[in-house]
Amino acid sequence: MALGVASLCVRDTFLEELHAGIMPSSKTEDYSDVKVVSPYGEIEWNRLSRISDDEMRQLMKEVVNKLYSVLLQIMTAKWDEPQDISKSLGIE
Repeated sequence: MALGVASLCVRDTFLEELHAGIMPSSKTEDYSDVKVVSPYGEIEWNRLSRISDDEMRQLMKEVVNKLYSVLLQIMTAKWDEPQDISKSLGIE
């Protein structure tokens, strides 16, 4: 169940965009030999933040919304379908 929920809620989200792109190669295989060059100097790959606060916020919102939808569906799976009673309430 956890695998299914994770798959439904994390796949096809903004995470896919973050995952896209070129991954650096590493001779050491632990990326200690990879550096990012910025205007302010080099940053070691292992110390580099690979996701911004705005990106994390967007990802979390998508995942939370999907989790909410999945959990609501699980919790109400055995409920009867609601009926439209707007006419009996005088709403048209």
